[in-house]
Amino acid sequence: MSILEYNGAAIVAMAGKDCVGIAADRRLGVQLHTVACDFTKVFQMAPKLYVGLGGLATDVQTLRNLLEFRMNLYKLKEERDMTPTVFSNLLSTMLYEKRFGPYFCEPVVAGLDAKGKPFLSSMDLIGSQVKCDDFVVTGNCTGNLYGMCESLYKPDLEPDQLFEALAQSLLSSVDRDAMSGWGGVVHIITKDGVTTRELKGRMD
Repeated sequence: MSILEYNGAAIVAMAGKDCVGIAADRRLGVQLHTVACDFTKVFQMAPKLYVGLGGLATDVQTLRNLLEFRMNLYKLKEERDMTPTVFSNLLSTMLYEKRFGPYFCEPVVAGLDAKGKPFLSSMDLIGSQVKCDDFVVTGNCTGNLYGMCESLYKPDLEPDQLFEALAQSLLSSVDRDAMSGWGGVVHIITKDGVTTRELKGRMD
């Protein structure tokens, strides 16, 4: 088993019409032993910017604290929030710096840029970026997530349709994976604000 799969995760982000969404499961496990079902894997970095960290739970928390520190430094110096593109490049650089002893995290970045257009990017544990126009996934059940997203994704989804597509993709995927699931959370980011909804999943 890969160390990236040790604690279990399923994270998916999807773009809509002037909106973007990110969803994650809530399970924290030690291989097949479930420890908690309220573990946070998606973090708000700016009013319209979220990052999902899939991988080893200790590195998820370490990287989250480090990102918050770097974001606060940037805000003090520049007196503005980081754009999704700049944040994605910062995260990629931070991961590549540690390439010989990497953080075991595969991040997903989702947000709205200055023009209100969706931004999605994903990267591996040494910071190699992939930018997408439709959806990005990370975690244990990426095969399931890709299949569901390809079935449910359509261009220019409205926020409510985007929520349904994300929620159904996540719940259907984690139902077929023993190491992720136990509920979920979906964040829909629009120009007016962020809507967060909890999902109730199978608890077995």
